[in-house]
Parts: sequence; structure tokens; C-alpha cells
Amino acid sequence: MTDALPSAPPADLAAGLSPRIQGIGTSQIGLVADRGRDDPAVVKLWIGEGDLPTPPFIVEAAHRAMQAGHTRYATSLGLPRLREALSAYHARHWQVEVAPDRFAVTAGGMNAIMQAAQALLEPGDEIVIPSPAWPNLAEAVRIAGGVPVTVPYRVQPDGRFSLPLADIAAALTPRTRVLVVNSPSNPTGWIMPLAEMTALRDLARTHGLWILSDEVYAHFTYGHAIAPSFLQICTEHDRLIVANTFSKNWAMTGWRAGWLVFPRGLGPTFAKLGQYNTTSIPTFVQHAAVAALDEGDAFIRTMVGRCAESREILVSGLSRLPGVTVATPDGAFYLMARAGGGEPSLDLAFRLLREAKVGVAPGTAFGPEGEGFIRLCFAISPALAREAVARLSAALGG
Repeated sequence: MTDALPSAPPADLAAGLSPRIQGIGTSQIGLVADRGRDDPAVVKLWIGEGDLPTPPFIVEAAHRAMQAGHTRYATSLGLPRLREALSAYHARHWQVEVAPDRFAVTAGGMNAIMQAAQALLEPGDEIVIPSPAWPNLAEAVRIAGGVPVTVPYRVQPDGRFSLPLADIAAALTPRTRVLVVNSPSNPTGWIMPLAEMTALRDLARTHGLWILSDEVYAHFTYGHAIAPSFLQICTEHDRLIVANTFSKNWAMTGWRAGWLVFPRGLGPTFAKLGQYNTTSIPTFVQHAAVAALDEGDAFIRTMVGRCAESREILVSGLSRLPGVTVATPDGAFYLMARAGGGEPSLDLAFRLLREAKVGVAPGTAFGPEGEGFIRLCFAISPALAREAVARLSAALGG
């Protein structure tokens, strides 16, 4: 590989860091993105971010809030009005009753995951994560002192991914504390059916385990209804934490707003975690988040429809290329394409950036199970998807 990686810190400085922090992995997505982030000629499919700006009604809500003086600290759990809007949002889309006092507003989905890891893990505790997986999950676990245990998705002959419950059960040990589910999945697009969620809930109850459910992409399903939620089958006293974000549904990645749902009675715990992580997210951002929840369903439908069209363009175009295998993902807005003919996926990602001016994420960014794959984000315009196919076809020999 000819592309040099960032240099390590000086040995004397590194030696003074916590060994746990020294062991944090470097994001391979960032390694590739940093090479072309500022190049306007690059078709950027590497990061989980759409190409639409935040809708004006959300921006205007933030502006009004700032003009009205909502620029001071807020309670660490989030504004009561926002938690009420979150409760109504869950009732509207999943027909579940989740009381406002079971929500915590976080600085994006990443902070939601981090707070969950801080709340649940002691050093040495194991957390089971299906893989390939969003790399931030495992690193949040390591920062909290936990041990990620990966369970590989099974790849079917047609390229689709599956996750038998027996494989999760086989990964349990006396040190297991948490089971992670990301459905719809980043990066595989797999969706866990409600019946399998129920079986996993029962497994967790039997063994006294927590479920951490990352439900960020629930609206991004194609050909069927919204993805099921563990909130539909769990009680308010089950060991369940649900993480979510405003980033994807409403094109708010830079706003850094997310939320957690926790069991009844844990409000004081997450109030303290919020206080000592961020104090609170900006108050005017919370007012904008209320507008997103209350007025943003039509925008979500637009986003999902756009993704569906671009998904078909990319799947159809890439599947015609020699040596490329790609299955149509059921959910989220990523596809995993097997490509490169044995070329390491990080090398392939750098080569496609140089030769085709297309930025993709290497499969190994999502764990060793991702080797041989590249991940492409299709939360883009159909026109940009067609351009990406044309460039990738030239680079991959189509």
C-alpha cells in the first residue's frame, strides 16, 4: 500500500496515556475521507451522511429560539417539551407509550452509545456485537473498559446477510453483560424481524443481560413498513436501552442531537451522565429538534424515497461489473459490495479515491469480517448515484 497512515505520537507522550486509550483504533473511514474531504471533484460515499441540507423549517426554529434568548444551559436530560415530543413521536410511529421521563437528550447518537456503555459496563465486561458493525460501537465499549465480542453475520450465496439467534447464544460467557442490536444495520442493511427480537428479548431475560438497541435507521426500509423496535415488545422495566439520533432522518448530522430511552427509574442516573458528559446540548438546538419531530414526517418520506431510487441505481449498476457482488439491502442507506478480486479493502478504497474520484469506506473499517467489501452510502441524489456508477465502472473494469 503506497498511502502512508498518520504517524504515531511520540513515545514519551504515548507512554503517559491510559493503556486503554492508547488501544483505541483509528477509523479507516476517516483515513480515506481525510485524503479527499476537501476535494470538490470527489463523489463522497464514505460517511453516513446525506447530501441534503437541514430543512428550512428546522433551521428557522433554531433561529427563532436564539432570537428569543434560548441560549443558556438546559437540564441535562433535555427540555421537557422535547422529551414530550419524543414520547409523541414514538407513539405515532410504533404505537408504544414511552413516558417523557424515560428519555435523555444526548449530543448525537455517538454520545447516546457512549452514555449507555458508561452506564452498563465495568472493566472486563463483555458486550456482544454483530459484525461487520459501525466501528464506533466497539471503540465506545473499549473506552468504557468493556470487551467487544463480535458475532459475524452470515453471508448468503446471493450476498445478503443473516444473523441466526443461535450464533448470538453461542457467544455468551459468564462475562457477557450486554447484547447489541443495530437494526436496520450499518453497514449490512440487515433488519431483525420482530419475532427474532422477541426471541432475543427472552434470551436476555433468561441470562439477566441488557439489550442495547441502535435504532437510528428505523425509517429507512424499502418495500415494507418502519423497522420494528424493541420498545414494542419490552416493558418499562426490561433491561433495554434504545439509542437514536436526529442526524439521519432530518439531515441534522452537524447539529449533534440524539436521544436515549432507558428503563423507568433510571432518570437520575442518566441525568448525572448527561451532566458530566456534556452538561446539556445547546438549548436552541433542542427547540429545532422539537420542530423536526413535530413537523418532519414528510421530510423523512422524501429522504427515504430518494434513498430508494439511488439504492436501485447503485445496486443495478454495480451488479453488472465483473468481479463485483452486491445484494440489495433491506434497510439503512448503505450497501456492501464485494469487490477488488482479493485487493485489501483499504487499498481498494484509496485506489478508487485516486483513480475514480469516488470516496468509499473500506470493509475492514467495520471489522475483519468486512475484508473484501467496500461500503457505499446511497443517501444521495439519483444523479450523483449514476455518476458514481459510471466512475466506479471505469475503475473496476466494467
